[in-house]
Amino acid sequence: FPAVRQDKPEPGRNSFLLRCRQVNHIPRRFRLHLFPLAFMPSISFLNHLGALLTLWLLLCCGAPAAENGRILMVTEATFPPYEFRDGNTILGIDPEIMREVARRTGRELVIEDMSFDSVITAVVSGKADAAASGITVTPERRRKVDFSIPYVEAAQVIIVPKGSPIRKREDIRGKRIGVQHGATGDIYVTRNIQQPERFPNGALAVAAVAAGKVDAAVIDQDPAKMYVAGNERLEILPEPLTSESYAIAVRKGDTVLL
Repeated sequence: FPAVRQDKPEPGRNSFLLRCRQVNHIPRRFRLHLFPLAFMPSISFLNHLGALLTLWLLLCCGAPAAENGRILMVTEATFPPYEFRDGNTILGIDPEIMREVARRTGRELVIEDMSFDSVITAVVSGKADAAASGITVTPERRRKVDFSIPYVEAAQVIIVPKGSPIRKREDIRGKRIGVQHGATGDIYVTRNIQQPERFPNGALAVAAVAAGKVDAAVIDQDPAKMYVAGNERLEILPEPLTSESYAIAVRKGDTVLL
């Protein structure tokens, strides 16, 4: 379905973004599995995104979902509040969006957990119908897949131990920097600063900061807030490194679909 950026966001999206900005106001005593309630997208937002995905699924008659009545979504489920595990169930904002899409199209949603650097490849190869994993829209990814309308504004931030001499982006040059392999933080640090130390997910990069194995971690802002809320020895520097948007990735369509 079309990759469209709207200059004037709809009211539902505004309210959803407001809830995302308020993550640091949620009391720590709330359990992790309650976060999807705080971040639940508005009905108008789901209606809009669901309509777009419905059109795409109906037109893409050769897709696996159309053949077997399923939507196969791939994700990397260590990225709260967007996707995380509660026992054997994958919860979060992205699964909730895709569950609504599946409901509206009369199909079964199947979620597969895999490494983040494989989710785009799974869509390109036809193994998956959609990748929903807090994926930042970039020119490189646009060349491989089509994106939904962006549903949240995000940023890359720096996590350091409290009391660290690192106080701004210039200070991390020459330091040991942890990132999630294949994520936007990895791309930014590699291109603009230096070769980082790569971890399978953001949680492990943050754990490495807490353990003193790296000096700083560069990861997405909303997961960073949740990780830091659970560790009083860490802090997020106030200046973000990037400004970016998340969207759902689907297989590259023909000119008719675009």
